[in-house]
Amino acid sequence: MKDESLENNIVSLSGRGWSERRLAREFSISRGRVRRLLYRNAEERENGTEKIKKPATAASKLDLYKADITELLEKYKKPPITNQRIFELIKEKGYQGGLTIVRDYIVTIRDKKSPEPIVCVETAPGERGSHDWSDYYISFTLTGVEKVTFLSFILNYSRRQYIELVEDKSQPTLLRGLMNAFAYLEGVPREIKSDNQKACVDRWELGRPVFNRTYLGFCTHYRTVPLTIRPGKPVENLKIERPFYYLEKSFLNGREFRDREDLKKQLALWLTEYNDVRIHRTTGRKPVEMHVEELPFLRPLPQSPYDASTVEYRVVNNESCIQWEGYYYAVPRGYLYESCPVRADDKQITIYSPRCHPLVSHPLAEKGRKDRYIGRTARVVQPRIDAAELSARLEAFGAPMQQYIAEVKRYHPTTYLHHWKQLLSLKVNYRVEDILTAVSRASKYHVYQAQAVENFLKFSAGLSNSTPKPL
Repeated sequence: MKDESLENNIVSLSGRGWSERRLAREFSISRGRVRRLLYRNAEERENGTEKIKKPATAASKLDLYKADITELLEKYKKPPITNQRIFELIKEKGYQGGLTIVRDYIVTIRDKKSPEPIVCVETAPGERGSHDWSDYYISFTLTGVEKVTFLSFILNYSRRQYIELVEDKSQPTLLRGLMNAFAYLEGVPREIKSDNQKACVDRWELGRPVFNRTYLGFCTHYRTVPLTIRPGKPVENLKIERPFYYLEKSFLNGREFRDREDLKKQLALWLTEYNDVRIHRTTGRKPVEMHVEELPFLRPLPQSPYDASTVEYRVVNNESCIQWEGYYYAVPRGYLYESCPVRADDKQITIYSPRCHPLVSHPLAEKGRKDRYIGRTARVVQPRIDAAELSARLEAFGAPMQQYIAEVKRYHPTTYLHHWKQLLSLKVNYRVEDILTAVSRASKYHVYQAQAVENFLKFSAGLSNSTPKPL
């Protein structure tokens, strides 16, 4: 270790004329050390001092094979060659060392991009907000361990945040959560930034995102501009990523929750009583105070909220019900095997007639409900369709079906109505065009039974490795 005091005394006294012998005797060191100290001082005064020195490296058994390793990495890029295989190849050339030193060296020379610096961009009041999801596994005292999902939205200027416990990551859930966030924050920023989730971005083309049409319509309704991060660049949305860590540390840690409802209640209190009034580390101020400054710059909320309900078509089955997310909702009589529009939001489901007249509304089944039938009376009367209506609805499929049901009636004069009903019921699980293809195939082989048509459909679905899909 360098002795600065000794070196200073040696250099100073040598400048006064002391000899090397006298200096060595005075400080009880060798004349060689005195000579080295004086030489190093003269060298540093002449050429300057280099405070950062490269570490000394000893010779390695791998040195002779480093060029071979570089050549192998260049030759085998796609797919990249493994460290184990490189070790085996250089051993064949005479390498006597171990695998660990090979791995350590390859780590330093493989093509790896250095991480980009994190730049947290500050925006003007009302300029931008960000949203994202985050999943956690929480041990509830009543229900045990469950996976929960949080949706978070934050105003980038004031750092005031809205967090909601949601059931899934679907687009309707996202849009409803954002509407709740806008209402909580009493306005809408001019831009909202997300990651590349499917609810927002369909794909990227020529380096630019193609936003989902429904998400774009939502942004247009609230007069905000959608933004997204580049794929693989989560730090571009750091304003929303970092607060999740704070949620874990400040809210989830050190608390117990009985169930999801208890978690929601405690989260609402934490947002207003702690998260809003804490001193933010970056801004040095309370988010709720900065939100007062930002509020005049936010866009006002529209008079009517965006319609975030889901609309799809479902076929009424033989129980006069439509299936929605595992539950069966009753439909009034007279619509057996009809394709009906269905509109569902987070509270209720509405079923429409084929001509889009509302038929019935049911409250959406709560999660975990055991009874799978909603709106069905205790006594179920099997709906009936007469022969004329059956014939008309089957003939509407197209010419192949018209010819086929005529042959079915000719071959089965006493049971043809049974086969006609079964043919019509295929609409529940198969598309009309697929049914017509199966009917044409059955006609080709002169097989006039509804079960044969269904078998053809099942066989075709098996060949395509797909399951039948309802309309």
